[in-house]
This record gives sequence, structure tokens and C-alpha cells, in this order.
Amino acid sequence: MRNSKSVPISDHAGLFDSLNFRQRLIISLVVAIVFMIIIFSLNIATVAKLNNLSIPQPGDHTGTTNIPTTQPTNPSLIEATRIEDAMSHLNELQRIATNAKNTRAINTPGFNQTLDYITNYLTANTNYKIMHQFFPVHDFALESDPILLSSVGGEHTNYTYSNNLSIAQFYYVKYSTEINLQSFVELTVIPNLGCSDEDWLAADPPAEDRIVLIKRGVCTFREKGALAAKYNVTAALFYNDGTATDRNSPIAISLSEENTVPALFLSYSVGQALVDAVQDPAKNAQAQLTIEPKQGLSDIPVGNICADTPTGDITQTIVIGSHSDSVPAGPGINDNGSGSAANLALAVALARLFRTSTYPKYKYRVRFCWWGAEEVGLLGSKYHVAQAKNSTVTGERLSDYLVNLNYDMLGSPNYIFGIYDGRTARNDTPEQALTGSNRLTDLYKDWFIKQNLPWDYTDFSGRSDYGPFLAEGIVAGGLFSGADDKKTEEQRNRYDHMLGQGFGGIPDVIYDPCYHKACDSIQNINVFGYKKMIQAAAYVLEYLGRHQDLKTWLYPSTEIHQFTARSYKAPTTKQHDFLFSFE
Repeated sequence: MRNSKSVPISDHAGLFDSLNFRQRLIISLVVAIVFMIIIFSLNIATVAKLNNLSIPQPGDHTGTTNIPTTQPTNPSLIEATRIEDAMSHLNELQRIATNAKNTRAINTPGFNQTLDYITNYLTANTNYKIMHQFFPVHDFALESDPILLSSVGGEHTNYTYSNNLSIAQFYYVKYSTEINLQSFVELTVIPNLGCSDEDWLAADPPAEDRIVLIKRGVCTFREKGALAAKYNVTAALFYNDGTATDRNSPIAISLSEENTVPALFLSYSVGQALVDAVQDPAKNAQAQLTIEPKQGLSDIPVGNICADTPTGDITQTIVIGSHSDSVPAGPGINDNGSGSAANLALAVALARLFRTSTYPKYKYRVRFCWWGAEEVGLLGSKYHVAQAKNSTVTGERLSDYLVNLNYDMLGSPNYIFGIYDGRTARNDTPEQALTGSNRLTDLYKDWFIKQNLPWDYTDFSGRSDYGPFLAEGIVAGGLFSGADDKKTEEQRNRYDHMLGQGFGGIPDVIYDPCYHKACDSIQNINVFGYKKMIQAAAYVLEYLGRHQDLKTWLYPSTEIHQFTARSYKAPTTKQHDFLFSFE
């Protein structure tokens, strides 16, 4: 509030100048301290406002349809699952990565130590049955640097390859096949983003027997690569989209282990220049490339971890999953240390509650899992689902799984509270999984609404470890705080309105500016957003665990849903490749 008696500025200045240096210093310090106290108080008030949002009791779902009304008793799993525990796990994963050349990717000490940490912590703090599942992953390396040349209007250009992506004009693609062209091959551009048959059929000239240019965006590179193989291309040149300053350089990507297409990744400037050249038929845009993968490399043994509650019906299992590996480029603290740590905190919190006399045990078994090799194609979860399809052991069959909850990237700095939208499941998703998946979407949404928190739908096309479960007809759902898409102005405004001014993030900036980069460290986590995502995960697990007839709720069209196994060829078994080892 302003004082009604104002003093001229000149009078203030004269008074201040009349004081000696020591007096002026003391006055300045006092003013600074008062100012800091005011700012600190305002911050405390804001944080308190955010953290004291009303927490509804499970079962309170006003305005939401198809939500069960079972009321869990106190204490709640939300209260027992602490953000402090999750952050402690993240700090440990950061320490592991720091001591392992800043990565926790498969086939590195950082990944192996991550599995050791999860296993040891579960062993020390739970009575769960802990299992390791090992599977082979094909190794990949190059004999020599790849070569890329273009011919545009008769002028030849030899592009720069480098492991330093800031100066590279192109980079290798993991699981590219071999190619050694001795002459130039004509280029063609795949319209839009090459994510559908319609895009490929619209290519002019047709893609067959040509080198194709495919822009980054929307679908996975594995999906683009599969379509490239389908349309019999000579080679695929992916390129960045140039939509932000950090989306210009080439990036490290991986196709599937089964890929049959030679491929490279180009910078935005090189890719767009070639696209422009193709648009002018007179320039006769062509390319020539050489890629020589190493032959005879040994498979890499990679592990999954699963931990089962000792109680609950083993033929009715709730599976909670997160992937434990990072990309080679960084420590992966948000992607996906955040999901792994949340899963671990949730598992231990539930174990501690089950040991009390005041927290009733669930009717259903809960299986907490940490998948390996997600970053190279969801390989850990794919392997697990494939083994379950073939299993005849009660409790290990796919038919024993009711639902999969997936937590991948929960602490993005420019976060959204993203909920997998069951309505956007792939068209080939078995119908049996759709109703339950949509009900899970509503369940997560309902929690955020009752908390007076904003939320957003996020795509449910199978790009994380829930994908293999969903493809086999298992109901799935989960949370995602955002990766390399940009926060919109509408989202910022909506989050500011509900959370408080300044808490809505930054528009036109991607959700995680450190996505798949070396800076994905402990400093990359938004603790407030992360805490709310963990609470939502705890709420949903408790809700499902308390439901009296979860199977019927998730699969309402049948009394007891049986999953029909499709024809499946099991992976080649190696000495290190066995179903489960028990500790």
C-alpha cells in the first residue's frame, strides 16, 4: 500500500548521501533482507497453495461415468508413496550414470548397475518374489564411417559424417542394413510424414527402387522404416524437421532389429535442400551411399525385472511397468528414470502398507516390472508378452494379466499432466481391450479433476511399453508428462489459471528440452509435476486393487475373458535366454 505522504526523490537522495559508508551499507543490507523475506513468503504461500489442493477419497467420482464406487480405507497408498523416496532413487540413478560415462543405456555398466540397484532395494525393503528375465538383443556397429553423396543438376556434393552431431550433416541409423551403391539412384519425397500407406502411395515418382526422403514427425521411425520396406525402397534418408533450434542437426535413431532397409539420418538443412531439389525434375536429384555394418557381432544379454506381491490371485494380475534403460546420449533421469523411480517407490510403499494391520490386502496380485531395451524398440516388454503368450504355467500366462499400467517420463520440466487417451488406440487394437482402456483414461482424468489440477490427453498409439500388451488385447493405461512436442499457449494459460501464475510453463517450447540428450539429469525434473503424477499412479493402483470385480469392469462383455493366442514364433533360445531366475 502506498503512503499518502510521499517524499520527493531528491530528498531521499540527499538523506542517503549524508550518511557515511558504513551506515549506507547497513541500510542496504536491511532493505535487501526485507525484500528477500517478502519474496520467500510469497513463494511459500504459492507452494502451499499448490500442495494443499484437496485430495479426494478414492471412490468420489462425481460427474464421471463407469467409475467403480469402492471406498479404500485409510491409510491411503497416495499418502504412503512419497516424492522424497522417488527423488532419492533418481539421485542414485544419477550417481550411477555419472560413474558410467553419463549413460544407463543397455550394454553399459550404467544399465547393469541400475538393475542391481532396483533388485537390491526391492530385496531389502519388500517381501516380494523378485524375478529376472533375460533376452538377447542384437548388437550393432559399423566397420567404417558411412558415405553419402548427392547429384543435383549434375553437381556432386559429399556430405560430412561425424559422431559430433552439432557439426555432422548426417548420421548412421541403428540396425540399418548394408548397401554399397556404385552409381547414383534417383530420389523421391514421401509426402506428409510417411506414417500411412496413403503417404507412400502418393509419392511421385513412386518409392519403389528409389532412395526416399522422409521427414521426422508423428509416428516412430520404426513405423516409417516398416513402410519403407513394404514399398521396396533402395534406401531411406530420414531428416530432421527444423521446427526448433534443437531439431536441425541429425539425431541418433534406431529401427527395429528386423529392419531390411539401408538408412541414414540427415540434418534438416541437407534433407530440405534435397527435397527442394526433387521438386524440380530438371535437376535430376540423385544420391549414392555406402553403409557397412559389422558382421558376426554377439548378441547382448538384457534383463527385465519383475516383482510380485506375495498375496492376491495370480490368475488376476495388475502389471505396472516402466523401462529401466536410457539412450546412449545421456543419463535418462526423466526418460525413464522418473518412471522407474516412481514404480520403485510405489512398490515399496505398497509392501509396507501390506505389512500393517490397517491396510487390507488386494484381491489381485500386483506385478511391478522394469523393462529393458525400450529405447531400441520396446524389446523387453515385447519379449515378456511373447513369453507369456506361450506359457502354460498358471500365473505366467497372458490370460492371467488383467491390465497394464505404464509410466514413462513423469517429470518433464515443461510438463503436462498427460493421460493416455484410450480413444486413440491403433485401429488394429483388439476390441476386448478398448472399453477397459477408456475406463482407465476416465479414472486418471477423474483424479486430476478432483484435485483441481489441469490435465491433457496424450496419444495411445503403442509407442511405449504398454504397446505389446495392448496389441494382445490387454487393457492398458498410464501417464506421460511430454517429450519433444511443444507446449501450446492454450496449455500454458490453462495451467497458469489452475496452478497459479507462472506455474503453467513456457509456450512454444518442448515439454522436455533435454529429451534424449546429455542434459537429461536430476536437474531436468520438475518436482511438483512429478509428485502429482506419482500420486495419480498411486490412486489408480489403489482403486483397481480395491475393486471387487475388476475383470468384469475391465472386460464387461464377457464373464471371464480368455485371450486367444495368435500364431507366434518364439525367439531363438540362447544359453542366457531363459524365462525367469528367482532370487
